[in-house]
Amino acid sequence: MKKLLMICVILMTSSIVAQKHEFLKMPKFTIEDLKKSKSNIDEKAPAEILYRSIHYRIDPYNGQLIKNFAYRVKIYDKDKSEDWLNLEISLRENKSGSRETLNSIKALVYNLENDQIAETKVDKSSKFKSKENKYTTVSKYAFPNIKNGSVLEYQYEVISPFLYEIPVIYMELDTPSMYSEYILDSPTNMSYHIDFTGGLKPKHQKVGEEFLYGTDSKTYRFAYENVKPFKEEKFVRNSDNYRTKIRAELHSTFFNNGLKTYTSTWEDIRKSLWEDEEFGQQYKRERLVKDLIPITISQEKDELKKANAIFDHVKNSYTWNQTTGFYTENGIKELAKTKTGNTGDLNLMLINMLRAEKLKAFPILISTIKNGFVNLTFPNIGNFNYVIAAVEIDKNVYLYDATSKQAKEGVLPGRVWNSNGLLLRDEKAEVISLNNIKVSYTTHTLKAKINPDGTLTGQYQDEDEGLLALNAKENFDENPDRYRKQYKENFSVDFSNISSRVLDNGEFRSTMSFTANNLVDNLGKRKIINPLLFLHQTTNDFDQQEERKYMIDFISPMTKTKIVEIEIPEGYDITELPKSKKIVTQDKEISYSYTVEKKENKILTISKFEIASADYPKEYYPAFKQIWKVISDSENQVMSLIKK
Repeated sequence: MKKLLMICVILMTSSIVAQKHEFLKMPKFTIEDLKKSKSNIDEKAPAEILYRSIHYRIDPYNGQLIKNFAYRVKIYDKDKSEDWLNLEISLRENKSGSRETLNSIKALVYNLENDQIAETKVDKSSKFKSKENKYTTVSKYAFPNIKNGSVLEYQYEVISPFLYEIPVIYMELDTPSMYSEYILDSPTNMSYHIDFTGGLKPKHQKVGEEFLYGTDSKTYRFAYENVKPFKEEKFVRNSDNYRTKIRAELHSTFFNNGLKTYTSTWEDIRKSLWEDEEFGQQYKRERLVKDLIPITISQEKDELKKANAIFDHVKNSYTWNQTTGFYTENGIKELAKTKTGNTGDLNLMLINMLRAEKLKAFPILISTIKNGFVNLTFPNIGNFNYVIAAVEIDKNVYLYDATSKQAKEGVLPGRVWNSNGLLLRDEKAEVISLNNIKVSYTTHTLKAKINPDGTLTGQYQDEDEGLLALNAKENFDENPDRYRKQYKENFSVDFSNISSRVLDNGEFRSTMSFTANNLVDNLGKRKIINPLLFLHQTTNDFDQQEERKYMIDFISPMTKTKIVEIEIPEGYDITELPKSKKIVTQDKEISYSYTVEKKENKILTISKFEIASADYPKEYYPAFKQIWKVISDSENQVMSLIKK
């Protein structure tokens, strides 16, 4: 009986403690915050969140979304805390002119001076305003007088007309957090769906109905304590996919005895977009584009050749303005005049032309890698931020994206390959898997001559095919000088006459001459050299000691080959060649081979690995770790040249 009574007392005490937790109450700032020398959560952290509150509420009287943010951040090492040294506030607007406004802001810096709290307010003249894109403006404020040990504190309020999709908030950041809370308050006649992803569970939570702000309301409140910094892993498309996050989206409203529901199924999304002026109506106007299609394309009888020709025409005639989105920005009629548009403009124009030529073409909504995974259990239009084109021929589906000049059928920019998409046929919506099955190739070819003085001279060629060629060409177009400079930064040799170009078959090739005086060790009559020269693998990329937690992503299946031919100087011979090696997994998904052979006065070395799929379950990590160790061990072998 005593034991039962004790259990009841413990339960009652726990309940009282839980009930005592107060949301929306920033602790009073004290001098102890300034004296704190390191984080108790992660003692190596350069910064720490002492308090963070994100509070969204719907004003029941004017229907506006009020967004309140409050942060208090401790800086331990300012040189490693760049992300916290400026406050950035993004404000959105839409085509109709509705826009967000910054209603209030207060920001300051605390420092410890003569064992007293010294306060410095952020001067609003330090504000820097920039246009991120057509619909987003970013205001930046620089925090003054930042030192090791400083505490930053800021609070601001944004008034927004955008009630439908509440922005996602990440509860796991790269910075440890002593306390973070998320709150959404809305009138009971506005129902929101709360989407949780990630493995972190709230320490405190409260979901229910209350009388708030003068009306019956529904509140969602979640608080997290002592959150460790998010630990990233290599070979992950987007680490944000795995962080704990919260997102809310309007599900339904009930005003004047009328119930209005918003998109709740994939089919609802298709229907709402089908008649949308900035989406469905853009790719159903074949008459608008018929005259834009060259007659030679219209005369093509083979459907796949015709689809490829239309795609080439669109990608070469129109230019992407670097803005994502599945809605058109200006519409295909305007695109025909300006020749420039966003993702929706270009790819809906492409679909329109394909349909004008009687091909079965449909849009596929996707979420780019940067935007994160589509939550398949939560159908909502907010999942997506991009559109590509699909053509169905003889029950096969072919994919296109006109934003890249280097793209081909099935060879789409890396940002597109993010696991799933929503195919919008004329009669139904269908979630499909988007897996990149086309292999990308890269081949490094090096021909070198060892001179009598131990220096090397020769030619180097770097050639890419498939997605790797697309990436290389886009990087080159973005900044040719920086692209060429990477060779000199990545390898400790002197390059000259660097030339890069696209070949007729779409491959991207860079060629250059080189000289090096640091690749041969002269030991008396011996010359020690790595037969792969500067191309050998120096580290094991799969060196994670902890158990793998996430998928292993490569975006594309790939084959990488290194071919090195070295001319031996006259009067020298090889004492012993490095050992060849070959390894392959039982399912033949991963393989590696390394061979070195002598041919007359030349040494030919070939190193090659193949990865058969674009991504793998985390259970494959030990296999990659083993094979990459073999690669590292093999490619770090050296050979001796001895004078005869």
